[in-house]
Amino acid sequence: MVTLCKRNNDKLECLLCPHHCKLDIGKTGICGVRKNTGEKIELTTYGVLSGYSLDPVEKKPLYHFFPGHNILSIGSFGCNMKCDFCQNFHISQKVPESLIPEVTINKIIKDALSTEKNIGIAFTYNEPIIWFEYMKDVAEAAKKEGLYTVMVSNGYVNSAPLKEIMEFIDAFNIDLKAFNNTFYRKLTGAELEPVKDSLKQIVRSGKHLEITTLVIPGLNDDEEEMKLQSEWMAGELGEDIPFHLSRYFPTYKRDNPPTTEASLKKLFDIASGNLDYVYMGNSHSNTGQNTSCSMCGTEVTIRSGFKTRLLNLDEDGKCTCCGNLVYKNFTFS
Repeated sequence: MVTLCKRNNDKLECLLCPHHCKLDIGKTGICGVRKNTGEKIELTTYGVLSGYSLDPVEKKPLYHFFPGHNILSIGSFGCNMKCDFCQNFHISQKVPESLIPEVTINKIIKDALSTEKNIGIAFTYNEPIIWFEYMKDVAEAAKKEGLYTVMVSNGYVNSAPLKEIMEFIDAFNIDLKAFNNTFYRKLTGAELEPVKDSLKQIVRSGKHLEITTLVIPGLNDDEEEMKLQSEWMAGELGEDIPFHLSRYFPTYKRDNPPTTEASLKKLFDIASGNLDYVYMGNSHSNTGQNTSCSMCGTEVTIRSGFKTRLLNLDEDGKCTCCGNLVYKNFTFS
């Protein structure tokens, strides 16, 4: 396994994410769950779950990874960002004093194998990166049983740990929270460039990638910024990267008004000028929900909420009208 800490004078330095927390004995890092116990930095939430649910894979959101199927989703506590708009702040920003593992890895695998139309296991809800050791153990057990694995993450991770993560994770949805570093520093306590580096590293690996941006009025809804962001995504990651624009609603410490449908639609149109597959989430609009073939425009997937209807596709995920490969990870069963 990759080295996750090193001694730095009388402290231990965590090498998992770009914060490089330098910890005295007994102290935990920014994430709240990685603790210097004297000889090493230990994960205090190994086996501790905050969430355990069967979800449509579209809820992650992943629209191009086995659409129409389910995935067993698990999460824990803590995060290495401090977003004041966090949708899951009750588990990401608060770590309980009493941490008791209640679900065994064997049970997780058994449940995943016995659940209808389930493709595997998703690490989500809080930040999976900080759960590295447990995520690795669960994922490797899942892979032995032929299950797929998904990580829903902020992407704030160092290159070496990410390289190892990609050995046991099949698909990623990464939050690209904005396309300016001021936003990242002020609102998340992190930096933009490491996230961009992670996105490029995932694409180079050939793993499945989708990206989500939560659109917050007055903070990351600038139209020129979205133009630059979508141009960068198309140029560095590929025009066919699925991109989810999600409506924000006030929560935690942030009370900006909700994103308007009109604002979301404008950003959707801008991004669609550079990317093949752009979607709108948390929206009542019928726009930005369905998937059309990027080559001929034939509609291949209709979505209503999290209900998915597939059409005009062959058994390999290709458009039956022109033969274009729409879904690389696909099955009707």
